[in-house]
Amino acid sequence: MTLRRNANLPNLLTLLRIGLTPVFLYMMFVDAWYGKGGAFLVFALASLTDFYDGRLARAGNQVTRFGRFLDPLADKILVTAGLIGLVFEHIVSMWLVVPIVLRDVTITGLRTYGWLHGRQMLTSRFARWKTAAQLVTVVLLLFLLAVRESMHHLRPDADVFLASAHVYILAHIMVAAVLVLTVISGLQYLVKPAFFKDDA
Repeated sequence: MTLRRNANLPNLLTLLRIGLTPVFLYMMFVDAWYGKGGAFLVFALASLTDFYDGRLARAGNQVTRFGRFLDPLADKILVTAGLIGLVFEHIVSMWLVVPIVLRDVTITGLRTYGWLHGRQMLTSRFARWKTAAQLVTVVLLLFLLAVRESMHHLRPDADVFLASAHVYILAHIMVAAVLVLTVISGLQYLVKPAFFKDDA
């Protein structure tokens, strides 16, 4: 009965988000001119599953304990993969990404501990905004990379507006803003025990 309840469309969408992560990483580093475009499309599709899984679960009365745990975990796996991909492409500096990843690992550890002990970590509204900002930032930067890669392939001399320096500066501004949101939302969980409650 529990397996059947967990095997619903919202949870399948969440699992799809995790499953698309290695596909994204493959496209990100494949040695082909369309790689960045493919990575952008896969990441954007995976991000859309985050938009729909929670809404479908609430609308269809399909919210489960497993889904409440898995959804934020899937978000963190996808976002971490996206940020690491941008670091390896030399679009974002490691020092901006490491605190974001450490925060997410810490909160995931707390969430897992609570889940194993029958306590649920509630996702704050600020944390939802943080996740949305992370996804939008990575999607936009991947889009710029995809456009730049396509321009290089079609017209190697046309890359002016999307020069590496321009993308680098924009990426650092956006990820720095995301870092601030990430740190603030992490501190919320650490100073407010009210974010934990007994599982229903």
